[in-house]
Amino acid sequence: MAKLAQTSVKYLVKAKFEASGYVERPDVIGAIFGQTEGLLGPELDLRELQRTGRMGRIEVEINYDKGKSTGVIIIPTSLDITETVLIAASLETIERIGPCNAKIRVTSVEDLRTVKRKYIIDRAKELLQQALSQIPEPSQITEDLMQSVRANEITEYRGLPAGPAVLESDKIIVVEGRADVINLLKHGIRNAIAIEGTSVPEAIVELSKQKEVTALLDGDRGGDLILKELLTKADIDYVARAPRGKEVEELTRKELYKCLREAIPAEEVRNQLHIEQEGIFTPEPKRYEKLVKEDIGERRAERKRKDEGEKRKTEKKEEVVSKETKELFKKEMEEILGTRAASIFNDKMEFVGRVPIKELEKALTQVENARAVVIDGDITDDILKIGKKGITIIVGREVKTKRKTPTLLLGQKDLE
Repeated sequence: MAKLAQTSVKYLVKAKFEASGYVERPDVIGAIFGQTEGLLGPELDLRELQRTGRMGRIEVEINYDKGKSTGVIIIPTSLDITETVLIAASLETIERIGPCNAKIRVTSVEDLRTVKRKYIIDRAKELLQQALSQIPEPSQITEDLMQSVRANEITEYRGLPAGPAVLESDKIIVVEGRADVINLLKHGIRNAIAIEGTSVPEAIVELSKQKEVTALLDGDRGGDLILKELLTKADIDYVARAPRGKEVEELTRKELYKCLREAIPAEEVRNQLHIEQEGIFTPEPKRYEKLVKEDIGERRAERKRKDEGEKRKTEKKEEVVSKETKELFKKEMEEILGTRAASIFNDKMEFVGRVPIKELEKALTQVENARAVVIDGDITDDILKIGKKGITIIVGREVKTKRKTPTLLLGQKDLE
């Protein structure tokens, strides 16, 4: 039989039925075609309507309880509303399904265009909100412009990256690299100078004898090592550190000024670390290089572990979902495109039925052995709630949640 193109569906006829005994889907379909034949004339004959594509495939969902069969019938049509309600009313004339007495009652005739309009309006609101949030305030534009100009003020002092006020200022800030100096310039701090390496340059040592020096270093192990070197070789007055795990080049204006306000006297740090200036603590070159290499090695090992974890995660997806199942889900995504519907599959990956997304949670309470759901929409935190109903796989257009869940989440790109 011909199948109605999803793009032409206008209405969904929904009806509930109850049969006095055990019936199956073919019995329900047979009763619909057989007992409505000729009632509305040849122009509204159901077989002819399906053949010409004006009526889609009839969906039937059945539940069994205490020897009786109950269920839902869903019929999509592209007819006008008058013809659609005539077909809906004709269903209520059916008195038998298979060998059993039966009763059918139409519950609703839904206009799918109304559903689509609601989706369009809701999505348009989201897009408008995103667009408006991207328009910067005039004050932000001014600040960005000033930061750009300040960043271009970077100069050099004896080959070291520095702000333009290093020589004229009585106070200087010693940082690790050029990017740190640029970040400070962006936020209006013009008296910074960078070490640019692991050993303290002679230029820094000389400046530390003439000016008040604050060392502002990264909050990592590299910063710890450079701090010890600075406290040994130079006359440092104050020590400030970025928050643990952060670098000076990535700090915001607020974080920078907070770090500088909370700087502590260098003498306190020397006492805490048992370091004395000029010679008591003199790192051996080989040991110093070893420490730096160990730090780099730790970072690389951590990155490797992270990459391997991502790889195992991808391989796990491949193992759980076979190529055939992916094709099944991909075809079903195409089938429900534009309908805002959800399709349910059982533990054998057999199609069970299709319902509007808003009715999915309720529908899952009535379906036994439901394991997978394919939805015409994005996978959000709200959709994840259905995972509590025994669902192990959820397929949607795009995964838009970061919540951890045992349910496998697949977007369209994962089906390729």
